Parts: sequence; structure tokens; C-alpha cells
Amino acid sequence: MAPNIQTIGIANGGGDCPGLNAVIRGAVRSAILGRGWRVIGIQDGFDGLIWPERTMPLTVESIAGILPRGGTILGTTNRGNPFRYRVDKDGKKETHDYSLICCENARKLGLDALIVIGGDGTLTIARDLGRMGIPIVGVPKTIDNDLSATEVTFGFDTALHVATDAIDRLHTTAESHGRVMVIEVMGRNAGWIALHSGIAGGADVILIPEIPFTIETVCEKLRERAATGKKFSLVVVAEGVKLQPLDPEGNPFPAPRPGQVGILIGDAIHKLLKKDVRITVLGHIQRGGSPSPFDRILATRFGVEAIELIARGEFGRMVCLRAGEIESVPIDEAVGETRLVNPRGSMVRAARAVGITFGDPG
Repeated sequence: MAPNIQTIGIANGGGDCPGLNAVIRGAVRSAILGRGWRVIGIQDGFDGLIWPERTMPLTVESIAGILPRGGTILGTTNRGNPFRYRVDKDGKKETHDYSLICCENARKLGLDALIVIGGDGTLTIARDLGRMGIPIVGVPKTIDNDLSATEVTFGFDTALHVATDAIDRLHTTAESHGRVMVIEVMGRNAGWIALHSGIAGGADVILIPEIPFTIETVCEKLRERAATGKKFSLVVVAEGVKLQPLDPEGNPFPAPRPGQVGILIGDAIHKLLKKDVRITVLGHIQRGGSPSPFDRILATRFGVEAIELIARGEFGRMVCLRAGEIESVPIDEAVGETRLVNPRGSMVRAARAVGITFGDPG
């Protein structure tokens, strides 16, 4: 029997992502116009369940115009795990479990269900809150495109367009000056952005977490290009690549942080080749700005299907895209495995076939 739903909440957590507002809009309009439900926005991740004054009513009027907007009108955080919430007290960090407070405040707010939009970490928290009694429906969100239960996540297409446009722009200046350009893109565990944008942008080298590489092999590719009269090269690097133990001078690579990986690799190439190297770190540029048409459409479809799951009482599930259709899977399945690039898959084979190296023996 379908549940009696009157009020639902919407929360998003983790990093911001183009298309978040489109999910919110799709869910709010579907809930209000199609079901007559009341919708409450939970602000700043799960913080709005810890401090319920940080909530806001979501109406058809209040969400007008948000479809093309980047970011999220609800705010977000990647530091707000209510099961292990860190607070400053007398200059020291303390960790508190606020999960019971979240459940109590969800009841006080009158929430009959909660839509949670997020990646692996946020959806894991949502699953655990669901086990404590909050009816949860998940929506996948990550520009890294590394959730295994869905073919693609919204935000990835926009990030891919940003990265490819940057590579196109760097291509012309690299060619003009005869330089090696190193472009660092996002991809903490998976190299989807680097792989797709590298192929689309005509990169000569693509370095991803899934394929071990050496600086020497990368430089050999660049020497081969120079020997054929190509004075410039493009190297696309995912931020999560695994650096070899030693740099060209035999010293250990320092433990890198995102934003520093491209610099370390660029410096290593310069030391070996004595060539002019420039490094560009795209960073959060990939997260910002207006979502692409594909991401707006996918996010809208996800938001609408989340409302359908609630209406049918199918809680503890996450919407997903499979074979072009919107379906759903248990959240446990969604957060159980990271979707990685297959080093022997068709995308990597296609890249190798057109002359791209991954810094391995191949």
C-alpha cells in the first residue's frame, strides 16, 4: 500500500555539482504540482537536521529560475557527517554523534520522507539514517562519474565540457610557444574526466589512477613527438594518480594533495627533458557554472523519479540511469563499489589506437 505522504525534505551533501538545482527543481515541481505535497529544503548538507532552523520551505515560486544555475540553493558541505560531527570546543576538536538528533528533528519537521542527493559518502550517511528510521530516497551526484550503480551521474558532462574547452585553449598556446602543457583535472579515485577530456581534446598523454605510470615512459612519448617535429605536447592528469616512489633525481615524491599533482609531474618532466613546461590546475572550475543541457535533463529526470519512489513507498533506494532509462537500485548497492576505468576497456583501447600513451609500457 502506498504511504500517506504530506511533507518531504530535500538535502544535498558533499561537493557542489552542476545540476543540483535541476534535481531540486524537478523534485519540488513534481511533488507540489503532481502530488500536492509540502517540501522543505534542508540546508548545508545534514546540518539542517541537526539545527532545524537551517531549513527553508521550497515552493514552485521559490525555485523559479534555478534550472540553469550552478551550485545549489540549499548550500552544501563535505564535513557534516552527523555520526561523527566535529566541533571546536575550547580550541580543541571534539567528535559527536548527532544522528539521533537528526532523526528526532526529522519527526519534528513532519518529514514523511527525505531525498538525499550526493556521492558515495553522502549516500552512505543517508543509508545509515535510513536504518534508524528516516525514509530515504537517494539521488547520485558526482562529477567524477564513479558510482557503479548508474551509467552516468549528472555533473560529469558539464565537467567534461569545461575540461575539454580548457584543453582546446591550451592546445593553441602550447603549439605557439612549443611548450609541454600539463593539465590537472578532477578524479580522486577514477580517471573518467581525464580519459574523456583527454581523448576529446587530443591529448598526447593521459594519466589516470587506474593505470600505473612512470615519468620516464611519459618523457619517452614526448621525445618521440619532438623527433617527428612536434615541438609541443599536452599531458592530462587526474588528481588521484599514483605517483611512482622516486622522482627523476631519485628522491621520494612528496605526498601530493589535489592541486599539487600536476605541478609535481610538470616539474619532473622539466627535469628530465629540460623543456619549457606549464601547468594548469582546473580545480573547482570544473564544479562551477551552468550545467550542460544533458545534465539539466538527467538531473530533472532523477528528481522526478525520486518523487515516484516516495509515492510508491520504495525507500532505501537510489535512482539511476541504465540503458537510457531511469531505474532504481538499493542504496547499499550504490555505495558498495567505486566505478573505475577499465585499463583494458574499449575507451582506453581507442585512446591507445590514436597514439595516446598512459605512461605505462602499454
